[in-house]
Amino acid sequence: MIRKSFLVFCLAGCVALPLLASNEKPLTIVVPTAAGGGNDAMARTIGQKLGVLLNRSVIVENKAGANGALASEFVAKAVPDGNTLMFGYIATHAMNPALQKLRYDPVRDFEPVGLVGYSPTLMVVNPSLKVKDVKDLVRVLKEKPDQYSVASAGNGTAPHFAAELFKMSTQTSLLHVPYKGSAPAVNDTIGGQTHVMFPSLFTGVPFVKSGRLQALAIAGNKRSAVLPDVPTLKEMGVDGVEVDQWYAIFAPAKTPKDVVSKLNQALNKVLNDPEIIKKIEGHGADVETSTPEQLGEMVRKDLVKWRQVVQRAKLQAD
Repeated sequence: MIRKSFLVFCLAGCVALPLLASNEKPLTIVVPTAAGGGNDAMARTIGQKLGVLLNRSVIVENKAGANGALASEFVAKAVPDGNTLMFGYIATHAMNPALQKLRYDPVRDFEPVGLVGYSPTLMVVNPSLKVKDVKDLVRVLKEKPDQYSVASAGNGTAPHFAAELFKMSTQTSLLHVPYKGSAPAVNDTIGGQTHVMFPSLFTGVPFVKSGRLQALAIAGNKRSAVLPDVPTLKEMGVDGVEVDQWYAIFAPAKTPKDVVSKLNQALNKVLNDPEIIKKIEGHGADVETSTPEQLGEMVRKDLVKWRQVVQRAKLQAD
């Protein structure tokens, strides 16, 4: 994993990108969550520029379901020719596999292409709760246990893990309501069907700025420049809830190394585009690039980390 600026030197000499454009088939990027969420928005932003760079059509296809497993299985079984990619993230390649047995292996069944970036996890509530801060919310949850719910993008996703860690740290009770992606989970939190959520900053910021959601804290180790007045959970006395969500591109296993290399070069060139950086970082995600090897190593380390969390917190899929 390396910062985006570190890759500029190797992009300047990239001359092999047009070779990918000789294939007349469209490039399909499969998104494992519903349309309208942060993953979907980033995939479409990147896909549009990638299509221009490669001079070929790019299709973004949403395959929400089974907490990202549906899309993951689809891409894992796709022809490994570089025409089908996955906009994977921490849930599909680290958290969900750590939580439950799946019909795909996040390491064996994929070729890492490159990292896209990170987004801290945000803690939000429906404004109707009328709580001042995290301490006030904890008080309410303890006074009326089992009366409030927390939405997530599905079992084994970052919002799910953050919620479980929060409950464990504060010794509070929240009914977990898993959805097929962040967008429907956020919509129901806005509508009052659920009360609390831990979306990515990228997903939650627009609704916080519009006043439809109230931001209580950042579930990370530092405040965000996008919401500088929102404290971290640690600042509010809640330890052990630090969940940064990462996003990356993967291809099916056995995709030729030269194709993966060219896709990585193209992706990193897109992510060094100031316009793309502005769009992604404007929503609270930090753009970061990598080599395929660095992404693969990160996935392996994250799997170990979250398996340990699952065991320690005794997490289970609802």
